[in-house]
Amino acid sequence: MSGVQKRETRHTRRLAWVFSHARKGYATFKRRGPSAGLTAFAKATAVRRSFTRRRKACATLTVLALGVLVAAQDGWPTYHGDYSGQRHSRLTQITPANVHQLTLAWAFQTGQTQQIKSTPILVNGVIYVTAPDNIWALDARSARQLWRYTYPANQGFHIGHRGAAVYKNFVYLTTPDAHLIALDSNTGKVKWDVEIADAKRGFWSTNAPLVVRNHMLVGVSGDFDNLPGTLKSIDPDTGKTQWIFYSTPPPGTPDSRSGGATGGQMWMTGTYDPDLNLVYVGTGNPTPTLNGPVRPGDNPWTCSIVALNPDTGKLAWGFQASPHDTHDWDAAEVPVLVDASFNGAPRKMLMQASRNGYFFVLDRTNGKNLLTAPFAAVNWAKVIDKEGRPIPDPAKEPTRDGVLIAPNESGATNYRSPSFDPQTGLLIVSAQDAYGIYFFKPEHGAYGWAGADYNIWGKGVLRAIEYQTGKIRWSHELGEGPSGAGVLTTASGLTFTGDSAGNALALRTSDGTTLWHSAIGRSGNSPVTYELDGRQYVLIGGGSALYAWALPTSGSP
Repeated sequence: MSGVQKRETRHTRRLAWVFSHARKGYATFKRRGPSAGLTAFAKATAVRRSFTRRRKACATLTVLALGVLVAAQDGWPTYHGDYSGQRHSRLTQITPANVHQLTLAWAFQTGQTQQIKSTPILVNGVIYVTAPDNIWALDARSARQLWRYTYPANQGFHIGHRGAAVYKNFVYLTTPDAHLIALDSNTGKVKWDVEIADAKRGFWSTNAPLVVRNHMLVGVSGDFDNLPGTLKSIDPDTGKTQWIFYSTPPPGTPDSRSGGATGGQMWMTGTYDPDLNLVYVGTGNPTPTLNGPVRPGDNPWTCSIVALNPDTGKLAWGFQASPHDTHDWDAAEVPVLVDASFNGAPRKMLMQASRNGYFFVLDRTNGKNLLTAPFAAVNWAKVIDKEGRPIPDPAKEPTRDGVLIAPNESGATNYRSPSFDPQTGLLIVSAQDAYGIYFFKPEHGAYGWAGADYNIWGKGVLRAIEYQTGKIRWSHELGEGPSGAGVLTTASGLTFTGDSAGNALALRTSDGTTLWHSAIGRSGNSPVTYELDGRQYVLIGGGSALYAWALPTSGSP
């Protein structure tokens, strides 16, 4: 056998080994859930990294094999659906031609006063949906309640809840008083209960944890007090803390890099690149919020996107979307991961439509900026610097008499998730053009909010952003004020979201034309889709209820 033939044989054996572990991982996923499945083929990923350097074509096939695991179509196993944050489904049963036929398959009433803000998680035919202090397990075909867990009454801040996480045979819930609860996914019985952060100091938690192998990453909120931005990695089996990352150091830390700022809370679920082994998380606003003079400088890493090693919590790089923010424009919005061409060259990119009104495209291998462009009304930046950061105009700082600013405090977008459609190259985001007046005087002090603001006017609008240029391909008005709904796209060319008037919407992704709507009440979550028994469902919250839509079955009237 020649040397070339021997090398080819080794390559073939390696590829077979990788596919074998990918298949085992997928089988484990089907049986025990996404985290266990990812653990099962972790070795395959490691082998593929070295293999990629030598056999690009084989590596591409392996990526596709692993992608089947991450983007399973009979479930929605993580907050974003998969690690990328794209919220894009390959399902095509519901199309622009038949979407007008959607009918209500079932509805589930939580009986709570708060609207549903959580993304439903679907694993093994069971839906897990949350509200503050509560989680329900539902049959995905009928919404029949399998069990419910209610956390004991507490003094935490009950602003809302984003969702659960599943690992092996357990489901995990964060609480308003900043605890993490592990529950048996079959019964709802508590396995363990650990404190993420001290609620008596002003921390609270709303987010859905992100599971990366045996690391459960969970952040907290708390910008009413001068608290360090905190992200924890917790062992999902034992509840023990593995590491803590601080976006701003605790007060009193010597040689603080933040210029005296606290804050930068990581209250939204991040994304993950298995190839680079990096987690990407957006960070919140600095504190004191409107009092900028007491925290000079850019105040890293507040209002930033940070890349972390999930095994150690070490910072790989950071990009600051709003240097020295004084308007509560956190950059906690979803960092969406896309592999595609940019300016004619293949890139591993990260995209974010940020609360400050700017759209960013970064090289996610190193954090270098590729594009910065506004996607909503903005008047606060004087220039875009060489690093792609908007630099604040001193004339737009909060003052005693007040300053008119765009966007307002609720931002050009917020927690509602965007979606990236690979076919069109569009990042579709629920945006807002809005203006507010910001005030600050020294009497407001240097703690917490430290000032005042008033919203003047705002209009919600769905915007489709071309990632290559930052240009707006189309806009679809959503009504007065921001919509609370996130966005879902599908491979059939549909975009699902909700408007400010309480309608669920289906639009044509290519041009934003309305194809279907239903009045279900104001939506505060992001739609998801899945297929069971050959039938595609779309789930979206309206008020305190969860609605499932599907095409009529054969024989239906």
